[in-house]
Amino acid sequence: MHAPTRFMVLTLLFILFTASTAIASSNIYIHLLNPHYGSGGHKHPDLNCLSWRLAVETNNLQNWTVVPLACKDYVGHYMLGKQYRQDVDLVTAEAYEFAKGLNLAGDGMDVWVFDIDETTISNLPYYARDTVGFGAVPLNLTTFNAWLEEAAGLAIPGSLKLYKKLIALGFKIVFLTGTEEIHREARTKNLKAVGYTTWEKLILREAGDGTGVAYKAKKRKELEEAGYRIRGNMGDQWSDLLGNNAGDRTFKLPDPMYYIG
Repeated sequence: MHAPTRFMVLTLLFILFTASTAIASSNIYIHLLNPHYGSGGHKHPDLNCLSWRLAVETNNLQNWTVVPLACKDYVGHYMLGKQYRQDVDLVTAEAYEFAKGLNLAGDGMDVWVFDIDETTISNLPYYARDTVGFGAVPLNLTTFNAWLEEAAGLAIPGSLKLYKKLIALGFKIVFLTGTEEIHREARTKNLKAVGYTTWEKLILREAGDGTGVAYKAKKRKELEEAGYRIRGNMGDQWSDLLGNNAGDRTFKLPDPMYYIG
């Protein structure tokens, strides 16, 4: 009786030890699946910020004006962290795979349309300010326009890499932005300073152009009426991509900091 009993006890102890070790080692992964935590370990019991961001990116959540205060830190950690960079890199890599499979006419009329803000140039130094809070504070056009005039925006690495590859493939580049025409000099300076040195057209918004989907669709229509073929179209807002004359294929970059309808 003694030998079997001891064996059974040792076996039971071994099973318990193995199970506890497996559970302990698996704990390092549990946080990746915990729906109550945002980036950086910030808990948001009343709002699932990851689900909120997903709804924003899929255009299921529309016409919102500010980032929920409970998600300010989450959005900040996302935008400043590696996940945002990896998300952008995935989209731009897919865009390049699509672009290199296209047959260009060689007449200089095949164009790729890029938005500017949060598509080719990042305004994170502005949005990271305490007075802006990654979009958790209502937009102040006066301070934002002053920031634009500084021409201090940063290149988004994945987009800059794609831009250079598209030019090498033979595409002409069109920048289509909702920025007002009065900021053309600053926008031009900023683009060139961070590596976007050449383009076919830089289209800015003039009085009477409207805003959002209608404005972007109108300008794309004018491009096609002038004989250009929009082979690709990239932006951070759905208003960059929806509407008529959107191009052969559109690519949406992540941006949970603001919404343009």
